[in-house]
Amino acid sequence: MKHIFLAGIICISVASCGGDSTTTETKSVADMNPQFDKYKEQFIENLWKIYPGWASSQGYHKYDSILTIPNDAQRTKELEFTKANLDSLKSFDINGLSDNNKTDYHMIDNQLKSLEWSIKEQKSYEWNPSEYNVSGSFAEILNGNYDSLDVRLRNFYLKMTYIPSYYEAAKKNIKNPTLEHTQLAIDQNLGGISVFEVDLHEALNKVHFSEQEKQSIEATAKQSVEVIKDFAKWLDNLKNKTPRSFRLGKELYAKKFEFDIQSGYTADEVYEKALARKKELHEKMFELADKLWEKYMSKVAKPADKLVLIKQVIDKISEKHVKPEEFQSAIEKQMPVLIDFIKQKDLIYIDPSKPLVVRREPDYMAGVAGASISAPGPYDKNGNTYYNVGSLAGWDKERAESYLREYNYYILQILNIHEAIPGHYTQLVYSNQSPSLIKSIFGNGAMVEGWAVYTERMMLESGYENSDEMWLMYYKWNLRTTCNTILDYSVHTKEMSKGDALNLLINEAFQQNAEAEGKWKRVSVTQVQLCSYFSGYSEIYDFRETLKKQEGDKFNLKIFHEKFLSYGSAPVKYIKELMLSEMTKSPK
Repeated sequence: MKHIFLAGIICISVASCGGDSTTTETKSVADMNPQFDKYKEQFIENLWKIYPGWASSQGYHKYDSILTIPNDAQRTKELEFTKANLDSLKSFDINGLSDNNKTDYHMIDNQLKSLEWSIKEQKSYEWNPSEYNVSGSFAEILNGNYDSLDVRLRNFYLKMTYIPSYYEAAKKNIKNPTLEHTQLAIDQNLGGISVFEVDLHEALNKVHFSEQEKQSIEATAKQSVEVIKDFAKWLDNLKNKTPRSFRLGKELYAKKFEFDIQSGYTADEVYEKALARKKELHEKMFELADKLWEKYMSKVAKPADKLVLIKQVIDKISEKHVKPEEFQSAIEKQMPVLIDFIKQKDLIYIDPSKPLVVRREPDYMAGVAGASISAPGPYDKNGNTYYNVGSLAGWDKERAESYLREYNYYILQILNIHEAIPGHYTQLVYSNQSPSLIKSIFGNGAMVEGWAVYTERMMLESGYENSDEMWLMYYKWNLRTTCNTILDYSVHTKEMSKGDALNLLINEAFQQNAEAEGKWKRVSVTQVQLCSYFSGYSEIYDFRETLKKQEGDKFNLKIFHEKFLSYGSAPVKYIKELMLSEMTKSPK
């Protein structure tokens, strides 16, 4: 999920206030890069002062003890700093910057304008109560390994003192919230209480603080829990006679898409591309399902409807899956298998020194996605990357079976490619090595998700688990990515009903009921993010195919992968520009 930030920075003058204009112009172009590099350095330093929580998530721990209060004064400060930085950017002649700095310029400009728009127009701080949840930032302090536990616990304690003011500000902000975001906020805040009641207590048992200090920390934690419970109760009792619709609306959606995705296409164009891709995938899937019919469905008469035939074959193959209690362990066991295959095929370098930890998804993250990656920031390159796996504990047998059929033997492997190796985990390790901090900390969601989706197809094309069953399930998974875009766009701009959404997901995308219900919940509490998969993947794959045609036998897949990832998590359109520019300058 994209971090919203604000950049507060002192304006840096880069143009001479007098003298001959021609001389000044020539000099300014020559001196742009050194001055812009200084600007970025000061920009980031001031950014962390304004957004200490975001700084911590990136591995910059100077401000770990501070919790920003989300009140009117803070938003005014954000807007003032945003305006100052947009003015500062205008001082630079972009034509005098290197290709890398041009990209950084565009990314800073986009983020500043996105922040300004989110405060002035989107105003989700009024209608989305799930934006207010402190548990994640406190859990990061306990889970970190960047400093001694003593230091981290004392920062934890100081940060807790801000919690009452934080939730008071949240209450004042909230006006006519959506019902869906209200319930999500209640669930996630209550789920996060374990950080203060369980995780903190376990950490305190590992340090040699005095009893008095431990008691003081425990007392503040108890007060924090009461404040969080009070916020959840306040939301539950909120008299909200005119709740806002969770649907963003066409105008806001188009603007959010522009800021978040930063694609070469508009939201309307990506939607049309997705519709065409869905049709193409149905044809490919029918060919394979028809071929596999005799193997799996020989005793059943073939249906005339192609989609029904595909669904029946998929449903039969999906019966092959792990047991509920083995779901997480199955994921853990597959990590070395993926690494061995990548080494064997020489697809990309995987750094063995960067730890990947598979863990049960924390409760404060539950309710949006069943699997995700939590990666360390560029200042904490050696920190753990966590593969968060949703728990099936407490699920009834029918719901668990539906979920496991969705993540069957084949698709569970594709999920692991996407989330971990060589998907998110691998890409984010490379992103942290980028020489540009801007490209690392302002990561573009469409590039990040697009890369993960791209690797799914790349691995199969390279021969991984090569079978008709795996390809059929891959197409099903890619259809899911495609339908994410169709669903998100249709729900938020075309008033798609839940019934029509479930029909799309179950009957046209062949998803299990549990997965489809979960996706409906997700689209009702997020906007645009579901488009990032298809839009980013399309741009990356099309770019690779273009280069393959241009370079012919000289094209090297590993070189392409490592060069593409070397630019950090920049928007794909900028990575393409940088790679093509570098190729043009390179000697033949």
